[in-house]
Amino acid sequence: MVTLSSTTPAKAATDATDTDATAAHAAPLQGVEGLPDFGSETYKDAYSRINAIVIEGEQEAHDNYIAIGSLIPEQAEELSRLARMELKHKKGFTACANNLGVTADMPFAKDFFAPLHTNFQNALAAGKVTTCLLIQAILIEAFAISAYHIYIPVADPFARKITEGVVKDEYTHLNYGQEWLKANLEGVRDELMEANRENLPLVRRMLDQVAADAAVLHMEQEDLMADFLSSYQESLMEIGLSSREIARMAAAALTA
Repeated sequence: MVTLSSTTPAKAATDATDTDATAAHAAPLQGVEGLPDFGSETYKDAYSRINAIVIEGEQEAHDNYIAIGSLIPEQAEELSRLARMELKHKKGFTACANNLGVTADMPFAKDFFAPLHTNFQNALAAGKVTTCLLIQAILIEAFAISAYHIYIPVADPFARKITEGVVKDEYTHLNYGQEWLKANLEGVRDELMEANRENLPLVRRMLDQVAADAAVLHMEQEDLMADFLSSYQESLMEIGLSSREIARMAAAALTA
């Protein structure tokens, strides 16, 4: 289980996310016990969608952090720094697809993120900082951390190195959202609860939608959902919500 805390130190991305690290482009392991066959057409087909989701997710994150900076001008510089980190992640995950000879299915990924994208844009237009932060800095970041956590043990060697570097950065992004919401909790609690009701069920549906492809990569849906909910609940606890409030919020993903 990933342990999330507002005291987790911010860590810079490793050099593994640089696509010019050509030495790391070694042939992926195949036939290793407990790992998928990275060279099979079945694996590459599923990977084309999983990898596209990751690439699109990093681009969405970049755009979202820049947008949030327009709502919190005094934080624009810091949010721009977080956004630049997301573009570096996108570059690294693009290299992962190239390493396997896979073309990412970007139209699929755009459709995959469309509901959350729409909700974020609606919140942005309404000036709802809390909703924007919950969607990007809490929900999406917890989703990403959990997915990367489950993926790393079954990834090909090149992608494992990339992902290990990326996940360190994602803690920084999650912590940013936690700290802002914690500092402003008393004034944003109602909006936070409402944003959760609208958006947490979308993440559950996203996990359902990708379950078959994730299984091909040896990432089980039950593990993904359990790790995500644990990470999300720990983040809400760091923000300062009560156990009862967190239980009600988590139940939204199961009852919607």
